[in-house]
Amino acid sequence: MTRTQKTLFVLVAAVALVLGLTVNKVLNSKGDGTDKVALLDAGIVLLPQSRSLPDLSLTNQDGQAQAVDQLKGQWSLLFFGYTFCPDICPATLAQLRQLKGMLPAETQAQLRVVLVTVDPQRDNPEQLKKYLGFFDPAFMGLTGAQEDLQKLAGAVSIPYIPADTSKENYTVDHSGNLVIIGPDGTQRGFIRAPLNNDKLAAQLPGLLGVK
Repeated sequence: MTRTQKTLFVLVAAVALVLGLTVNKVLNSKGDGTDKVALLDAGIVLLPQSRSLPDLSLTNQDGQAQAVDQLKGQWSLLFFGYTFCPDICPATLAQLRQLKGMLPAETQAQLRVVLVTVDPQRDNPEQLKKYLGFFDPAFMGLTGAQEDLQKLAGAVSIPYIPADTSKENYTVDHSGNLVIIGPDGTQRGFIRAPLNNDKLAAQLPGLLGVK
């Protein structure tokens, strides 16, 4: 096993541990567990306490500065991926486009999908905008300095390993989980991969407070 593979194994294990501990806390917290079980069955893991995002400024697909701790006013689903990804990213974005179409209009209006790149070397704002336009022009893209992107990923427990950009056609190892950000700009939880759109479509309207 190479050093990179060992590092990836540790990161994956750490993410699994965080999610496992969170699920345990949710199931053992006081209150009616019916909704909690339904949410978990849909892959939605809510944190026992909300988590603030780091004070960082990234750049969106329109080239405008975006403070990550100011993703407010809507619920947001953050997906850490990249536009040159051969498999998981296009599949996930296609699922999110489909999921959005399955939700009531009121719920759609409360939801923002954000692709946070793990490949800032290639994913400039223009590339992000072009790529996201293939799925849904309303999807937001964020890029920035590698250290800032890693800081954000670590803060929301979705770490990744920066690629060796000296190699041609390099790929980046990353998670398929989504991060749930509330309308107050804090992290509320995760959605575990692989996505189950039918179950998510049934649970998200209630979670977002829209009937």
